[in-house]
Amino acid sequence: MPHARQHAHQHALTRTRERRHRLAHEAARLMAEGGIRDYHQAKLKAAERLGIFDDASLPRNREIEDALREYQRLFQRENVPALRQRREAALRAMEFFHAFQPRLVGSVLDGTADTRSPVALHLFSDDPDAPPRFLEQHGIPAESRSRRVRLDRERIADVPVWVFSAEEIAFDLTVLPLDGLRQAPLSNLDEKPMKRASAAQLRQMLAEEEIEGYTGA
Repeated sequence: MPHARQHAHQHALTRTRERRHRLAHEAARLMAEGGIRDYHQAKLKAAERLGIFDDASLPRNREIEDALREYQRLFQRENVPALRQRREAALRAMEFFHAFQPRLVGSVLDGTADTRSPVALHLFSDDPDAPPRFLEQHGIPAESRSRRVRLDRERIADVPVWVFSAEEIAFDLTVLPLDGLRQAPLSNLDEKPMKRASAAQLRQMLAEEEIEGYTGA
């Protein structure tokens, strides 16, 4: 009898794993094809489409991110030049904003960017008006927004965001206090510090990609 129970438990675990896998891939497809940006929304929509409603089967955001990267690699090869274009534009922007010690974050860094993705940068200044003044001085019209950011486990802040377009690419600048350089804000994906890259790290990434491109050709 215990053996039968163990077998049933194992079978249930396998089914849950399979459902998580299916849900992650369906959520990734919805994000890639339907332009859904929010992982939670994609997850719920995928569950609705597949008729899977138990919480244990819901994949983690990181699982969806991995599935999204795989989907784009297999079915959206046009994203490869779009990603490269955005990383190169990000580097130029980071050189332009070097006074604010910029860091690249989001889909352009993690490799899931597509032709609709903005370049997301974190700028650092204890004067939140310094970045918009800098934009104005250089004749760059930008739209003002606000974003709620989890600075750490205890602190949540509404921080200024500036959005503009250049080279037919959208740029999204989040302005954080200088002490944000020490520790990245927490990611909405997994509540761990966000992945981010300095201009030097991005330059290295682009150089490695170029080498891979030559050796893979």
